[in-house]
Amino acid sequence: MVIITLQRAKCIGCNYCVELAPAQFQMSKKDGKTVLLHSKEKKGFFTIKSRDETIYNEAINAKEACPVKIIDVKQT
Repeated sequence: MVIITLQRAKCIGCNYCVELAPAQFQMSKKDGKTVLLHSKEKKGFFTIKSRDETIYNEAINAKEACPVKIIDVKQT
């Protein structure tokens, strides 16, 4: 299981996550911030849980590239 969490309010719109993990992230045309696709929001945190282990490496790359460190990735 791969769990990806995004603190969207702190996003600066750099687009690194979209470039490195386009299957999980997309830029919003409304406000220029990233969107974690298919996520559920709770108290400002957007989270997806996926059984698809193949997304882990891309998600880790996006996490490491994020200049404001608002992406968290866990593998259980």
